[in-house]
Amino acid sequence: MDRAVDELGSTLEALAIRIHESPELAYDEHKAAAWISELVETQGTPVERSLGGLPTAFRARAGNGSGPRVAILAEYDALPEIGHACGHNLIAAGAVGAFLALSRHAAELGGSVELIGTPAEEGGAGKVRLLEAGAFAGIDAAMMYHPYDRDILSHPALATRRVTLTFKGAPAHAAISPWEGQSALAACMETFRLIDAQRVLFRDGVRVHGIITDGGQAVNVIPERAASVFLVRATEVGELERVAAIVERCARGAALACGVEVAIEIKPGYKSMRNNLALARRFGAALESLGRKARETDPRVGSGSTDMGDVSHALPSIHPYLAICNEGETACHEHEFAACARSPRGLETMRIAAKAMARTAADLLEDSALLGAVREEFASRV
Repeated sequence: MDRAVDELGSTLEALAIRIHESPELAYDEHKAAAWISELVETQGTPVERSLGGLPTAFRARAGNGSGPRVAILAEYDALPEIGHACGHNLIAAGAVGAFLALSRHAAELGGSVELIGTPAEEGGAGKVRLLEAGAFAGIDAAMMYHPYDRDILSHPALATRRVTLTFKGAPAHAAISPWEGQSALAACMETFRLIDAQRVLFRDGVRVHGIITDGGQAVNVIPERAASVFLVRATEVGELERVAAIVERCARGAALACGVEVAIEIKPGYKSMRNNLALARRFGAALESLGRKARETDPRVGSGSTDMGDVSHALPSIHPYLAICNEGETACHEHEFAACARSPRGLETMRIAAKAMARTAADLLEDSALLGAVREEFASRV
């Protein structure tokens, strides 16, 4: 399988660069989805398009359909303004490489491998919608990798919830008769201050960050409308709910103090990541044999969120991180990281990830003891 990845190397690199040069936002990844599907089909495997009713999702299968099923997941959406600053172009190419390498040995596999294209990881919950549509039904395990500044096998990801606050006050001329107004913006800003005052009460790992999306309509008018959006993150659902309630309480308190109304919309986000250690450690062994020794985790770095967390609550899953730059040089969602996502080092890491995932998937299909350990660990954590 390593040889297959190497033989496909230039093709995979071209795919990664092509996606990088044409960044597409959540659910608008029509070019990337088409390019990946066309490449897989040219290698002799049919592709099911519009998987789960999502136009930019897809699935390809190879192997023995009567045995265990392993899914390798591809992401390919970009970020506004800074493009592939999360390296999803490399995630996609690595997943394709692993799948195509395994498909060349389809007759020898003790089960089947699937390439699932999952759109809209950046806030669009593509995997959540695919789960709801039944796209992961019957799959025994799922895997992907993510570019980073270091190699980590099993790093946590935080559960999330999005809170949208819309404040409604009363307008007035800001110079002639400001006393006639009720400032929605004042309440919006006070909400930020109240939340900041509560941070000392949050558990370790909690993150609350927000932006003002509407700060008023004219500088000489007391704002009658203002709005903000917060993302609440926590390691566990219970703490997530507690902190989300604090954010809501702060908003209501600010509205009361400023004499305005507030409408609160809460949108469920992603679940925390349950890394399957039995599977992650097998991936780590494959990685080490390829010359990369990864830490199991690294408490020095913080955690983000991913819809792979939702998948990991439904079936055994891994989401390891692999370095495409020096430690501390840059991080996801930065311009410099986007540049690393098409660098020679980034492309080489993509090849190594493809090989390690192919080896791990093959082991899972052929080693009944490993599959049993993976299943037992997952069952013990549900």
